[in-house]
Amino acid sequence: MTDSDPASRHTVFQTSLMSALLDGVYDGDMTNGQLLSHGDFGLGTFKSLDGEMVVTDGVCYQLRDGAARVAADDQLTPFAVVTTFVPMITSRLPDDASREQVVDAIRGLVKSENYLYAVRITGEFAWVRTRTAARQAKPYPPLREATRGEPVIQFDDVAGTVSGFRTPLYEQGIGVPGGHVHFLDEHRERGGHVLDYRLRSGTLEVCIGTDLHLALPLTAAFGNAQLVPDDLAEQVRETENHR
Repeated sequence: MTDSDPASRHTVFQTSLMSALLDGVYDGDMTNGQLLSHGDFGLGTFKSLDGEMVVTDGVCYQLRDGAARVAADDQLTPFAVVTTFVPMITSRLPDDASREQVVDAIRGLVKSENYLYAVRITGEFAWVRTRTAARQAKPYPPLREATRGEPVIQFDDVAGTVSGFRTPLYEQGIGVPGGHVHFLDEHRERGGHVLDYRLRSGTLEVCIGTDLHLALPLTAAFGNAQLVPDDLAEQVRETENHR
């Protein structure tokens, strides 16, 4: 995006806050069916932190222990981000690229770090390293405790899609600053929260988000949550990006 070619307005919808998830607010009050009325692309998690969510082509998938299944419309989500995916930038990515090289390529294409970007990378991967959240029981632990020791599952020689959002740093606590992406294989049978990958060949599509519609849960747990911990940045880094 350049000054002479600004993006048209495009809405990203989000339910709850990353800081609420960090504090163990895992119930939520929005169903998958309600969520899908706001977009056909996105990610998140499920009630009780029961796995990872990927929304692609208007279908919501639940990822548990590396396996994917179609989620029911009446399942609740405590945190999710979706949009109607309209590619505004499309580019072939460098062959045999590391995650860091792909991130550099994305930065070179989007120009500004001040917008939300829905990102989809479709291609062949030498490997994708993932994890998936495990269902929690009440009283819910904070996210850094719930995700500690999660098993890492690696998919080798796999085709599929890495998709999610690049979020501005000023959204610390609202979303996950930087990149937050999940993986779903081409058969939509396997996937997880992405920790790292090696891309053999692939195509990047980017949808620029200019408007954020934020829906906060009307629950006692959210109302009583500690949403501004002193170590917010460290908690996000530890729970989202550990490898």
